[in-house]
Amino acid sequence: MLSKQEIKELEILALKIRIETIREIGTLGFGHLGGAMSIVETLAVLYGKVMNVDPKNPRWEDRDWLVCSKGHAGPAVYAALAIKGYFPMEELKTLNKPGTRLPSHCDRNLTVGIDMTTGSLGQGASTAAGIALGNRLSGRDSKTYLILGDGEIQEGQVWEMASFAAHRKLDNLIAFVDNNKKQLDGYTKDINDPRDIRAKFESFGWYAQDADGKCVASIYEAIERARNTKGKPSVIVLDTIKGQGCSFAENLLFNHHIEISESQMKEAIEELEKKLEKVVSL
Repeated sequence: MLSKQEIKELEILALKIRIETIREIGTLGFGHLGGAMSIVETLAVLYGKVMNVDPKNPRWEDRDWLVCSKGHAGPAVYAALAIKGYFPMEELKTLNKPGTRLPSHCDRNLTVGIDMTTGSLGQGASTAAGIALGNRLSGRDSKTYLILGDGEIQEGQVWEMASFAAHRKLDNLIAFVDNNKKQLDGYTKDINDPRDIRAKFESFGWYAQDADGKCVASIYEAIERARNTKGKPSVIVLDTIKGQGCSFAENLLFNHHIEISESQMKEAIEELEKKLEKVVSL
């Protein structure tokens, strides 16, 4: 269980990631803000407390791996990486611009700290399982963390991976489903109702949990239970909000990929900076 100080530190990190994500997408003027916002707390817990990584040696063979299969949420991952020191913060301003190392979707060949190229939905699930199996066969005591979208799990490839990972007893694989209830063109329940996501994974032989994806303590505790589970892969279904923590984005019905004005960016950042000052002062 996290101490009050540890919770505070992770909440501060989440606010910083959220601010920088809004700034990089806002500087560009458009982007996948909704789904980037909803995984911020999870990224804060992973990079702030859980993952065994070294920003000075990003290709360290014994590191934990992160595969953000919903690769369009890359800007939030980039913000976390920059804050942790993988590359200069100034580079965030180059998001998706000519010559950038920070493309719209995650690319391991371009961005320091990105473990797997993603964006073609569903494919990151298979590569994450392959990484987990490969590391186990190599005798490495590392974990692979996989982030999936709730719209993404409509892809059949995700469930082929789920069957494979359970059969191979990949207990070094921990997946998250960002259940923000929306996909590109509307609510998931109206387009292809996912029903009980936790029960689906359980039926495939996974250890499955629900967690509050807005609460760093809830996420951390779920990860700890998953890390202590042997003989099967784990999934954590995150209850989140698309656009989470960014007021103007939360209030939009269609907030998958949106245009952001300079005034919207400034107002959102000012609001979050006030929250940050309040948390820091507690």
